[in-house]
Order: sequence, then structure tokens, then C-alpha cells
Amino acid sequence: MERKAREECSPGGLVYLGLGSNLGNLRENLLTALQYLESRGKVKALSSFYETDPLGYEDQPPFCNAVCAYRTGDSPRRLLEFLKWIEKRMGRRPTFRNGPRVVDLDILLWEGCILSEEGLEIPHPRMHERAFVLVPFREIAPRAMHPLEKKTIQELAASVDSRGVRLIPRELSFSLAKDVQQESPETPFALSRVGIKGVRRHIRLNSPGCSLFDASMDLFVHLPSHRSGVHMSRFSEDLEELAQEIASERVPNLETLGERLALRIAQTQQSALSEVCLRVNYPLRKKTPISAKDVEELYSFLGYAASDGVEVRTVVGVEVDGFTACPCARNMNEEYARHLLEKEGYPPKEAARIAGILPLASHNQRGRGTLLVGTREKIGAEQLVHLVEMSMSSEVYGLLKRPDEFFVVHKGHQRPRFVEDVVREMGRNLLEIYPELGEEDFVLFRQENFESIHKHNAFAERSALVGDLRRELASGISSGCSPSLESWLLDFPGFFRKAMP
Repeated sequence: MERKAREECSPGGLVYLGLGSNLGNLRENLLTALQYLESRGKVKALSSFYETDPLGYEDQPPFCNAVCAYRTGDSPRRLLEFLKWIEKRMGRRPTFRNGPRVVDLDILLWEGCILSEEGLEIPHPRMHERAFVLVPFREIAPRAMHPLEKKTIQELAASVDSRGVRLIPRELSFSLAKDVQQESPETPFALSRVGIKGVRRHIRLNSPGCSLFDASMDLFVHLPSHRSGVHMSRFSEDLEELAQEIASERVPNLETLGERLALRIAQTQQSALSEVCLRVNYPLRKKTPISAKDVEELYSFLGYAASDGVEVRTVVGVEVDGFTACPCARNMNEEYARHLLEKEGYPPKEAARIAGILPLASHNQRGRGTLLVGTREKIGAEQLVHLVEMSMSSEVYGLLKRPDEFFVVHKGHQRPRFVEDVVREMGRNLLEIYPELGEEDFVLFRQENFESIHKHNAFAERSALVGDLRRELASGISSGCSPSLESWLLDFPGFFRKAMP
């Protein structure tokens, strides 16, 4: 029987552990023990903490008890040794039976395992009689089966007297006198943005081929002049609650995630305005142009959302690397080639013809193009990636065989473009490819070149309403001042009036 039971207690099983403490800082003791447990396995679930009356020897402080589900690769004997090491490491000293202790760790149940040997019994021989075990156990695994009693934890918990087991509230044992953030500041003026930056989370999007993405988020609210500060922890709390809501589903797209988050933050922070900035690293499968190698390229998908607590405005887009060849340097090399040919006796017309045939050098640089669109029309971010790439001299690849490298270099130098050219190409391409964009929709085109021979970067940008841009392209006459990304996002009726104290 013992041999068979040992074979059933296979490493890698799910184990339920009991934790208790009644000396020192009780919660801190249990949390420290859990940290030690995580160093060798994985805590999969943890019950609430319960205050329990001492059992057996009553002249001692109440205990703090909990139960956790623990995934371990150890054998039962090795796990027991590890638990005893944690107890000793945390300062537990030998005492009499049922006496006070800094920490007490017990193996309660091991799924699929029955074991009885010297110093180790699984299930724990007295767990089915103890309310301070069964009440927290029921919280995380009510349907777990006791293999000897042939009853669930729910059934066992219902059969014991639990009056000596009391839930410990997840709050401080003393009350905080005031909410400092809600007080008036010493210098009373409003702040445009207050919040947290660089929050990293994994999110799920309804994308073919890939669903889990690494996202970076910035979350802000407008702070009125009569409030000292915002509750920074609520940003993360909102993010966690939203993450749990969408854990079982894939969010349709980045703008939907931004909308939900912006609306929730505006409401929970009781702010006249919230802003969310999202950046997602997104993989796309591509083929190299000549060798047709299958490669995965990473792009940045961008999402911006703002809300006044009722309405939400969103902008989405992409950030794409490519390269550009300088038209000015290419033109100078073409003039120089004609000059050399004429010196060799070629007529000017023939020299120009030859110079137009031969590949000509130029300095080139990697560039980063950004395209943002604020619209209710459904435009895929993958399509915007290709639109930006076609607006530069050439796209780039993480892998280039020699024929591919020639193709990219030759293509780029046949289409030399300044940063200004790239921005204008993006605008023209977007309007012609997506005629369904509305007149009041917002667009932003940006190009930054990381120069190869200059000690500066070249930069160009244009933001506009789609209608104004169409009219400008048709007439050649500028519509004047264009809205910025921020001004378009924050264009809520009555915002500035509501934002005032």
C-alpha cells in the first residue's frame, strides 16, 4: 500500500498547503512564507487570511491562517524538507504541541496522492476536523476531494464548527484620518496631465495568427485646481480590473481597449478628462523581396484615447522603420557624372542619357514614419504599415540575403525622398486609398530620419482634418492652422468649462 501511494504522489502535482502564524506581524509572516514558496514552485491560488482561536493550548494569541494551492516539481519528502527549512529560516523554534509559532506550514492535500510514512502523512491526518483549515480551503477549492473521507472540502467545511474562524478584512487595522489627495493644494492651479507612465502589460487582441502582445501604457487625467492630487493606485487598479474583464475574450482592436480604459479612468478618478496612450509591439509575417525568405518583423501599433466620462475619442496608428535616400546628394552625383562624361568627350545630351541609366550614389538613412488616424471607419493597422513603407524610399527587413540587399538599395536610390516628401506621400496615399474617411476625421503624418552623415535628425510632420487636407490638395492653398493630436482628442463640448474649479 505504501509503495503504491508513493508512486501516486508524482512530482509536478498540485498541492494544498496550510499556513499559520501567531507571533510577530502575522500577515507579514504569511506573506514572507509565500515568497519563499515562490522561489521553488508556483502559488496558483491563495485564500483570504482568517483570524482563528488557538486550538489545544488556549493561553496564547489568536492565529492568522490561510490555505494556498501550490504547484511543485518536488517529491512529497523533498517538499516537506523545504517547508521545514522555511519555518527555521523565518525563526521558528521548537516548542510544545499546539504552542505559539512564527510560522507553521503543513501539507494538507496532494491531488491523486495518499501517503503514510514516518513523519509524513498525506492527506494531513487531522485536516478534516479543523475549521481553521477547511474554511480557507473551501474558499479556493470547494470541490477538491478528500481521498480517504470521500467528501469534498465544501462538505467537510459544512460539518465543522467554524465560529472560531473570522475573516480578516483586507484593510488597515486603524483608520486613516483624511484623504490628502482630495485636499486643496497650497498653490491652486490646474494641471494638464497627472498620472502614470510606462505601465507594461500583456493584452489580447483579436488578431489572426497572434493574440498576446506586449503593451506599454501611459494613463493621465486632468487635475483641477481645487484638488491636491490623484489616486495613483487607482490607475493600476482600473487597468487590472479591465484586464480581468477581458481575460476571457480577445479585444477586437487597440482602439476598443483605449476606449474602455479612458472611460473607466475618467469615471473612477472623477475627472473632467482622461487620456490613455498605448504602444503595442506587433509582429507581421513578410517575405524578403528576392529570396522570398519568410521573416517576422516587429512594428509598433499606437493607440490614443481621451474621455470626459461620457464620450470617448480615439486615434490609432503605426510607427514603421524604413529608409530614405537623399535626393540632393543623388542629384549632385548625377551632375558630377555628366561632368565627368563630358570631360571624356561625350556630348552633353549623350552624357545626360548615360548618367540617367547608371546607378548613382547618395547618402541614405534609416527613417521612422508615424501615421495616426482618428476615425470611426475600420482601417486595419496592418494596412497602415504597408502604406507608410510605400511612402519611403524603401522598406527594410530584419533578414536580407545579398539579392534582397541589392533590391532594397537599388529601389531606395531610384526613389530618393526627403522627410518632407515622405510625409506628403503618406498623406496622398491615405486619402486616395481610403476615400471613405470623413471630413472631420483626424490624420497625422510624421517622419524622422536618423541621418548618416549629419549630426542631427531630419524631421517633418503634418496634422489636419481630412476635409481640409482634401481641399488643400485640390487647390494647392493651405487651410491655415491645423489641429494637433492633443487638441483634436480633447475637443469635448464644455471641457474647459467643466475643468474649472
